Amino acid sequence: MKTISLLSFLPILALATTAHAGKLTLVAGGGDGGDGSLATQAKLHAPFAAAVDGAGNMFICEEGGRVLKVDPKGVIKTIAGEDGKGFSGDGGPSAKAQLHFPHNLIVAPNGDLLIADTLNSCVRKVDAKTGIITAIAGTGEKGFAGDGGPAAKAKFNGTFSIALDRAGRQLYICDLGNRRIRAMDMKTGLIKTVAGNGQRGVPTDGADATNSPLADPRAVCVDSKGNIYILERSGHALRVVDKAGKIRTVAGTGKKGFSGDGGDALKAEMNGPKHLYPDLQDNILICDAENHAVRKYVLATRKMVRVAGTDRKGTTLNADPLKTELNRPHGVYVHADGTIYIVDSYNSRILKIAP
Repeated sequence: MKTISLLSFLPILALATTAHAGKLTLVAGGGDGGDGSLATQAKLHAPFAAAVDGAGNMFICEEGGRVLKVDPKGVIKTIAGEDGKGFSGDGGPSAKAQLHFPHNLIVAPNGDLLIADTLNSCVRKVDAKTGIITAIAGTGEKGFAGDGGPAAKAKFNGTFSIALDRAGRQLYICDLGNRRIRAMDMKTGLIKTVAGNGQRGVPTDGADATNSPLADPRAVCVDSKGNIYILERSGHALRVVDKAGKIRTVAGTGKKGFSGDGGDALKAEMNGPKHLYPDLQDNILICDAENHAVRKYVLATRKMVRVAGTDRKGTTLNADPLKTELNRPHGVYVHADGTIYIVDSYNSRILKIAP
């Protein structure tokens, strides 16, 4: 009888627990350059998010309040927040505006840049044609008010994450301090709550999302079918609100840890996840920040796999994403061509994985 070594199964086991995408490269950060330098030679300061527009421009927001633009030639420049943290500049050019701890940004279908100006508790827009910045949701005053009325007059408590549906009609806002996900109609400007009742807790599967508690909603995204995904930071879990408004947990045990790759996502442990984004197949990429990894909830199998990062914090870069070390990644973005961008926040760099 032929003996089969366990070693022969190791490649199969590896494929089951990890997702090999493509070659990883550095696209911004890692140098000492400033405005006008190549992005790969520029100095970044704790970037939190990145997004790319239809013309190939990449936008980056940083912890300190700057928003930067990398043009298709790879040249970087500051387009907002040059003078540090604050709340100023609405109605004028974005280059003269101040922001306070922006955690997220996205590009609308028309090219406008939308910024989650987190500690100003608002969402601001940079007009693609004029470069003028305005607050479109939130007054800048922390609180909870305004549902059913204009978003520009509503109050939020820490706008940590924003997402648009595929048609650009609904803007979803992660209102962390109020433990709610709220939605702004981009045509009427009206705001409403779509998940969370303001109480802290774990929602019951199948319950109405608006009547359910949330533990710590840190990020939101929407898939191609209109399902709303909510990532809970201290809840260490991923939840989804379907089109009927019902909520359920799809990943995470609720306990802090790092386990479960290759298995049932509901049995996987996460540690302080910070951001999420759907890929082209509606799988959900997750920045498992305190585990220094990017992981993926696979919709078809309901399993969890690792996309990038090792089991430790570090700075090592490798063409193989699974051999690259990360340091508390806070942002992930998937471009229309399938390229994955990873915001390796405390290594102060942006990486990409080719499709």
